[in-house]
Amino acid sequence: MQTMTGSDFIKAFPIFGRVKDGLARELLSIGVQRRIPAQERLYSEGDGCSGIALVISGEIRVFKTGRTGREITLYEIGPGETCILNASCILSGSSYPADAVASTDTEILLLPADSFKSLVDEHREMRDFIFRLLSNRLAGVMELVEEVAFGRMDERLWDYIIEKSEDNRLAATHQKIANDLGTSREVVSRLLKDLERRGSIAMSRNEITILSVT
Repeated sequence: MQTMTGSDFIKAFPIFGRVKDGLARELLSIGVQRRIPAQERLYSEGDGCSGIALVISGEIRVFKTGRTGREITLYEIGPGETCILNASCILSGSSYPADAVASTDTEILLLPADSFKSLVDEHREMRDFIFRLLSNRLAGVMELVEEVAFGRMDERLWDYIIEKSEDNRLAATHQKIANDLGTSREVVSRLLKDLERRGSIAMSRNEITILSVT
């Protein structure tokens, strides 16, 4: 794996672009670059958090699994982000409360837990980064709770796909579907990915193909 430079890191994390590259160099000197293959598990519910991953490329899915085995996606972590549950686990000394699996081949910079806590204490930019992610994730999870508790958005989305499709194909952007259903694009994208994982649909650019109606 090619070693990242400070400028490479800032390209992946533009939020640090306003900071002198000393922080980027410090992160790179502390962290370990790792490549996580698709479907590899990073955390299981109840695990301790010995480090935190800054995602350089790829995607990590964070989800909860019910007693019946049904999964619900809490959020996905992409380039330039980290897992806010992971951060909370380290800062509070608690165990990881969900599961995290690489959705695709993913490259990360893994920071040890103690180093991460020191960086949060010493650098306002790191605190701002974490707090901004926390705010965004909390809003997304609250929206998810509302949809699951009150809206049954997964059923409404499936009915919409069936109704609007022709020859088992629906040409529409995630934003168009979200607008029609009165929800956010993020909720639609998350639920569509769940349907794809279950083998009900296949997705390509601006098109959904129904594979199974069961």
